[in-house]
Amino acid sequence: MLAYLSWHRPAPEVPIDAYEAALQGFHRSLAHQPPSGFRGSATFVARELPWLTIAGASSTAEPGGGYEDWYLLDGWSAVGVLEEAAISRGHITAHDKIAKLTGPATGAVYRLSEGHSILADARVAVWVQRDRGYESPTIADLLGDGMDRVSGGLWRRCVGLGPAPEYCLLAGEAPAGAASARLPAGWTATTYPREVLWSG
Repeated sequence: MLAYLSWHRPAPEVPIDAYEAALQGFHRSLAHQPPSGFRGSATFVARELPWLTIAGASSTAEPGGGYEDWYLLDGWSAVGVLEEAAISRGHITAHDKIAKLTGPATGAVYRLSEGHSILADARVAVWVQRDRGYESPTIADLLGDGMDRVSGGLWRRCVGLGPAPEYCLLAGEAPAGAASARLPAGWTATTYPREVLWSG
């Protein structure tokens, strides 16, 4: 399974309530008329998104924060189908409404490496990345003994459309195995709580 992730903030002059209403409207549109290969979506209010700041963002929203959208897809062909569907009949009105309100944005595609793809229960995201020149760890290095494979999921970046961490571990709470002290040299893990804005 793949997930297309979009991180974004409203343009500076856009009221937060109008932005969130438009964002939820787009997700509802996809849920009402799902494209082929689409397996659901969720959007979260994220308190910190440092890679979006790196991409050059300023906003009236909480400093460092923004929104994180997850679109679950069967595979690579479904990525293209979603791209076309978003700007086609049935979704274009909802898409254009949120697009006109959006400021800085970036994205990436992740693949589920292990665990479950349930999004709504994942109130914590652990973002794991490595410094340049360090080797990639194994999944065992990342998971340690802490991830609940029934309710948590480990995702690895396949394609970055801008700055994005290499791994994301979704869970109800941060597992011990993903603590920075447990990771190989040159790797860091940062935990950010998230609030579900919409899931379906």
